[in-house]
Amino acid sequence: MKVDLPARFVDKMKELLGDEFEPFMASYEAPRVFGLRVNPLKMTLTEWKSLSFLDASSRAIPWTADGFYYSEEDRPGKHPYYHAGLYYIQEPSAMLPAELLDARPGHRVLDLCAAPGGKTTQLAGKLSGQGVLVTNDNAAERTKALAKNVELAGVRNAVILNEEPASIAEVFPEWFDRILVDAPCSGEGMFRKDDSMIGDWEKHSVLKCSAMQRDILRHSASMLAPGGLLLYSTCTFSPEENESQIASFLAENPQFAVEPIVPAYGLEAGRPEWIDEETARRAGAEIVKSLEGTVRAWPHRIEGEGHFVALLRKEAREKKTADDQAMSVGEEPSPNRKEPRTRRKGVKPGSARTAASASAGSPKELWEAFCKEHLNLSGEETINGALVQYGERVYLQPHGVPALDGLRVVRAGWYIGEAKRNRFVPSQALAMGLRAKEAARSLDLEPESEDAIRYLRGETLFVAKERIVLRSGDYGKAKGYILVCISGRPIGWGKYESGMLKNELSPGWRRS
Repeated sequence: MKVDLPARFVDKMKELLGDEFEPFMASYEAPRVFGLRVNPLKMTLTEWKSLSFLDASSRAIPWTADGFYYSEEDRPGKHPYYHAGLYYIQEPSAMLPAELLDARPGHRVLDLCAAPGGKTTQLAGKLSGQGVLVTNDNAAERTKALAKNVELAGVRNAVILNEEPASIAEVFPEWFDRILVDAPCSGEGMFRKDDSMIGDWEKHSVLKCSAMQRDILRHSASMLAPGGLLLYSTCTFSPEENESQIASFLAENPQFAVEPIVPAYGLEAGRPEWIDEETARRAGAEIVKSLEGTVRAWPHRIEGEGHFVALLRKEAREKKTADDQAMSVGEEPSPNRKEPRTRRKGVKPGSARTAASASAGSPKELWEAFCKEHLNLSGEETINGALVQYGERVYLQPHGVPALDGLRVVRAGWYIGEAKRNRFVPSQALAMGLRAKEAARSLDLEPESEDAIRYLRGETLFVAKERIVLRSGDYGKAKGYILVCISGRPIGWGKYESGMLKNELSPGWRRS
């Protein structure tokens, strides 16, 4: 493929790379590579391999256990499995940052610059539904895609915000065990993937991006718990936005240090020799040397686009690590964790109120009635979270999240439905977050069947009652909400009566 690169960029890379400049430039003539990442919230890798529609020659992406290369001809975005959230289509090297952050079940995790949600959904898979994931983007229009991708992936333990880092920092001081800052940048590493980035590069200077990154890092530092990890990544080659940015941050924040990453799979160590003289002088030799522990992904060395990654650890207090302090859902905070103060600055649109009351017609009562009639929960099987309400919308919020008053909240938790006119209307997000066995009634469709295609188009289906799977004890009571599945994984709701399944798939989720 031919990429018309800006002369100024070419001159800069020639000066930086020396003998490696020609192989680097040759990579722009090579075909793009494509990747997808299997969603562990929906299936195991063994299950994926048994269901996969990819060519048998598809190869694993080496730096993540869940990633696979695919051919452009495979068109995975058109397959019904995409609509079931079984995988996320993602540029291969973009899978590297979340993989290196070491998020584990029970952690409190922040993805600060998250849209459209690839790294967020990857982190959600690492948490396995335990702990808290706060995901944010400061551009309101981009949070629409972020919310849809979180819901498509079946994430139950996420809060989605549309805020500036400074506002979030006021509510969550030293609260997170892991923070991912995939910073806005000049985008040089994406020129081959998306040539529109070239025009953006001409408009958005490296200096402007560097100033934004400094501000984001400063507020991120205040939100990380002692002993926690902060991962900073960009998709640019610019030293000003990479090694120099981290050197300046470390010089101003001595409680942080580089957590060295061992280069593998064709990745290369960071290039501290590219730090400008003034920054190197202020940072000192020890900090500059430590930046060899960062990594760069180069398109002429790996099958992927350009990235820079730095993993930083905040000094622990009393030798306690973030893992010691990680909190599972529902667990009481330990006394040595700093809990956030409530921020009251004038409530922004979408103020929440608790929905814990069990009075007649309350959201709690309507939700519990819906669970009893339409879900299949018994014994230890339950759906956890604090019930909160924004207008008619009802959410299950992960336990331990502070009051979000004053923040622009896109999703206050798992969006489960609406409470209105003394009835509960389940959401598309609820369907996508359920397992088939958690529904009182379900219908399973073959991925390539006419019924599956018609359902995804929003059409009514005609279904024999015998095809509907009922929970034990319902004795043929097929009438009501049906969880529609493909290969056992939910894709939406339907309402069944007398052989007819009314399609409840949200309009924005329908396939044309």
